[in-house]
Amino acid sequence: MRLIQFTDPKGVRRVALSDDGDTVQVLDGPASVRDLALEAARTSRTLAAVAASRAGTGVEQWADLIAQRRLLPPIDHPDPAHCLVTGTGLSHLGSAAARDAMHAKLQGDETTLTDSMKMFKWGVEGGKPAPGTIGRAPEWFYKGDGRWVVPPEQPLELPAYAEDGGEEVEVAGLYVIDCDGTPLRVGFALANEYSDHVVERQNYLYLAHSKLRQSSFGPELLLCELPRDVRGHARLLRGGSVAWQSDWLSGEDNMCHSVANLEHHHFRYRGFRHPGDVHVHFLGAATGSFTQQVRTEPGDVFEISAGGFGRPLRNSLGPALEPSQPLGIRSL
Repeated sequence: MRLIQFTDPKGVRRVALSDDGDTVQVLDGPASVRDLALEAARTSRTLAAVAASRAGTGVEQWADLIAQRRLLPPIDHPDPAHCLVTGTGLSHLGSAAARDAMHAKLQGDETTLTDSMKMFKWGVEGGKPAPGTIGRAPEWFYKGDGRWVVPPEQPLELPAYAEDGGEEVEVAGLYVIDCDGTPLRVGFALANEYSDHVVERQNYLYLAHSKLRQSSFGPELLLCELPRDVRGHARLLRGGSVAWQSDWLSGEDNMCHSVANLEHHHFRYRGFRHPGDVHVHFLGAATGSFTQQVRTEPGDVFEISAGGFGRPLRNSLGPALEPSQPLGIRSL
């Protein structure tokens, strides 16, 4: 089962069931996936069961939702400051050829490895612990809150201070915290983590600067365990033509960390278990056009798809809106 959030032609928020057809089935009742998830927890039912019980007779056309830009992220919070956006890196094994080359490098003395290679090695060796045990911690980063989330079909902003604005193709885990502080996994969605790869490559300590920018995920929420073998396709469209494209892999068969291990090392922090909060946690990039030295331009369109996840996630790249001059700070 898949869910979406959107606004109707009058601007009223709605939730709908989605399948592979041209329409979605509008739900009666709560107008947010967060509220449906908390209802499911409160009544000891699955989110799928609660959503199915709310299925109404109204429908919306996918073509209208896309053309009129009425799609919302598939989960959010009424106070965006209570939607935390975070992620992890160095969690995917990559293609067979890249994996073989990586393993060859990892055979040497650990003191000769870069910090990134060391962390990848630790993930390969300890990122999938036995049930009931805790594995190696992954790379982790904070990306922002709900104010930085861009809905599907809306433009991602290229800041004036950025040296690059490139997509990162991945899957995001979506969560809400129950009233007793228990993290509840709502589901998974296609995601574009969107980063400044030029800044990141200058120095690894610039990683935080490269991550503090917008992102997008959706448009559909997959209500099940993450498939072990996710296979998708990503494209960068420029002027209606394909400027770059690549197949991509995710799911635990293609990762050096288990989802449970990534979740543990995020939610182990008490501050991330505040009742009612929403969490969007990027599970690690599988690919991106930057890997082929493609330089994105305003007007480009990022498109990410994968079997089982429904409609593609699409965002254009918008012009710079942030100031390019030094900010004037007023002293009090």
